Amino acid sequence: MKSKSKRKSKQIWIHVILIVGSILMILPFIWMFLTSGKTISESVQVPPTIFFENFQWENYTNVWGALPFIKFFLNTFLMIAGRVVGSVLFSAMAAFAVAKLDFPGKNLFFWLVLTQMMIPAQIFITPQYLMVQRLGLLNTVTALVLPGIVSAFGTFLLRQFFMGLPDELGEAAVIDGASVWQTFSRIYLPLARSGMIALSIFTALFAFKDLMWPLIVNMSLEKMPLSSGLASLQGQFTTNYPELMAGSVIAMLPMLILYAFFQKQFIEGIATTGGK
Repeated sequence: MKSKSKRKSKQIWIHVILIVGSILMILPFIWMFLTSGKTISESVQVPPTIFFENFQWENYTNVWGALPFIKFFLNTFLMIAGRVVGSVLFSAMAAFAVAKLDFPGKNLFFWLVLTQMMIPAQIFITPQYLMVQRLGLLNTVTALVLPGIVSAFGTFLLRQFFMGLPDELGEAAVIDGASVWQTFSRIYLPLARSGMIALSIFTALFAFKDLMWPLIVNMSLEKMPLSSGLASLQGQFTTNYPELMAGSVIAMLPMLILYAFFQKQFIEGIATTGGK
C-alpha cells in the first residue's frame, strides 16, 4: 500500500510539472492574441494590462491591407515545399548510402556530415550568399529554397531509421536481381515512411521560422516569406504592437493547421527509429 501510494504521489507531481510547463509555453501565444485585440495605448501601458476593453478587429484588417499576405503565404509555401522535397530526397539517398552500402571513405563522409551539424549555421551565410549572388538568384524565391535542399540533420535522422531495418532485406533484393537504386526505392524507402514524414515536418518548421536568410538575399517585400515580411512592421523608433501581434496570429495559422493534420505522424516519427 505504501509503495502504491508513493507511486501515485510521484505521478501526481509529474503531471503537475508537465501542466506548469505547458502553461509557461502557451502563455506567449495567449499574450500575443490578447495584444492583437488591444489599442496602441493599452499595449504599451505601464503596468501592463492583460485584457482589452474592446477587441480591436481593425488591427487584423489594417495589417492585412498593409502587407501583401497572399504573396507571403505563396512564397512561404514555395520555400517550404522546395526545401521539404530536396531535403527528404537528398537526405534519404545519403542516409541509405551511409547506413547500408560499403564504399571507401564512408565513415569520413558521415563524420563530415556530423561536423556540419556542430558548426553554427551563421558561418555558412557568407559562402551561401556569394553562391546565390554568382548564380544571379538574388531577390528570387529560388534563393530562399537553395540553402535548405541539403540537410545534415536529415541525413543523420534517416540514417538511424535505415540502420534499424534488417540487412537481410537488401540481401534478398540483390539475390532477386534488384539494383542498388531498386533496393533503395522499392524496399528501404517505403519502410522509412515515418522517418521521412518526421523530417518533412521538421524541415517545414525550420523553413517557416527562418528569418535571417530571407532578409539577406531578398530586398523586395513581394519576395519575402511570412517570417521576414512581418519584420517590416518593426519600426525604427515606434512600433504598432497590436498590428504586429495581429500579423503574427495570421502567420501562425498555417503551422497550427499543419500540426493538427500530421500530429500522429509527427509523434510516431519521433518515437520510432525503424520499421515493423
